[in-house]
Amino acid sequence: MLDFITQLNGIVNRFVWGVPAMVCIIGVGLYLSVRTRFLQLRKFPYAISNTLGRIFHKTEAAKGAVTPFQAVCTALAATVGTGNIAGVAGAIALGGPGAVFWMWCSALLGMCTKFAEVTLAVHFREKNSQGDWVGGPMYYIKNGLSKKWHFLAFLYAILGILTVFGTGNATQVNAIITSIDTALINMGVASSGSLNGINLGIGIFIAALVALVLIGGVKRIGTVTEKLVPFMAVMYIILALGVVGLNITRVPGVLSDIITGAFSPSAVTGGIVGSMFLSMKRGVSRGIFSNEAGLGTGSIAHAASDTKDPVQQGYFGIFEVFADTIVICTLTALVILLGTKGITYGADAGAELTIAGFTNTYGSWVSLLTAIAMCCFAFSTIIGWGLYGTRCIEFLFGSKVNKPFMLVYALVAIIGATLDLGLIWSIADTFNGMMVIPNLIALFLLSGTLFRILKERKI
Repeated sequence: MLDFITQLNGIVNRFVWGVPAMVCIIGVGLYLSVRTRFLQLRKFPYAISNTLGRIFHKTEAAKGAVTPFQAVCTALAATVGTGNIAGVAGAIALGGPGAVFWMWCSALLGMCTKFAEVTLAVHFREKNSQGDWVGGPMYYIKNGLSKKWHFLAFLYAILGILTVFGTGNATQVNAIITSIDTALINMGVASSGSLNGINLGIGIFIAALVALVLIGGVKRIGTVTEKLVPFMAVMYIILALGVVGLNITRVPGVLSDIITGAFSPSAVTGGIVGSMFLSMKRGVSRGIFSNEAGLGTGSIAHAASDTKDPVQQGYFGIFEVFADTIVICTLTALVILLGTKGITYGADAGAELTIAGFTNTYGSWVSLLTAIAMCCFAFSTIIGWGLYGTRCIEFLFGSKVNKPFMLVYALVAIIGATLDLGLIWSIADTFNGMMVIPNLIALFLLSGTLFRILKERKI
């Protein structure tokens, strides 16, 4: 049975992330970019300064909402996770260094895609029975398109619920366990034979913590993420910049490998990765897995923002993709390519490849810091995706099912801590790709509304 599921998932995954998906993702991103006159570049300085300025500007949100900065932190909490660490490692291992170049390309177009998602989510949002702002792809499909397209909203919500347990929870906890186990072994605190009990205890602790935060509602989620996200990002960036600084003479060669490998991967990987399309596929898919542009999920968090201006909130989406992919994913790639010796191309890899880049540079002691970073990254993702799953199931069944769903979602952390999740990672990647389809169709159909909003604002 397991072999059948693996084979079936492989067939679906190859289709979802095949040529049609690449055409849709790149095509919609390029269409939106051209029609908005590459707004993500024209307004980039404003988007960055506006977002960073909110770090020092403390405000209180109205009831049932979060501040604009808390909204972007919640969205970043979901995107800045193991996709930045394990996802980048997997892209490089399977697609060669050139996959990083295609990540950059997907991010460039993705900034405009994310801007469109966030703007439409705020424009078409509504209040639920508890007085909270709710929005996202389900709502801009329902409130922006005719009834014949409403099936896309229900399809998106169903796929979202199926995705959150793998992408948002089990795989994230598994990454936490991997990093903690590595740190304990490297520091001589525990042996591999004694880790099962430790892992179970960690899983139970994470489940309790997740339930505590999620049941507190959107305001508690926003409060946690606005403190956690800046801390974890700064700590990780400092560690990664240290690796780059200590290997600065090799950086030009690595950048050359990235550019060369994008178009001729065999020249960099010794013939193991021979297809440019494979390198592109790995880079784009892992880029979306990380920054979620085209996936639509981040707009769910932004819809809860206490703002009256959809475009103003949309600028946060530009910053979000830039911070996630251009900054953090690029630094992770440099850590791997500069610090890891003898990368085995053609074989899947995860967080251990990134951790090796740090430990080979600093020594085994840094595994403790990387474990802390991984815990912060993964926990923030679990919280962010918990909100996404709650909104998806609420759209289908109403807010009465929110708390039972949150409890079930929290308990999945125990599964992630105790089981081998190789297949779950692959299935999560497939569902991620499937969520893109209804969202991109909706973005294309609603592009006229987006262009009208921008025209009215003379942007």
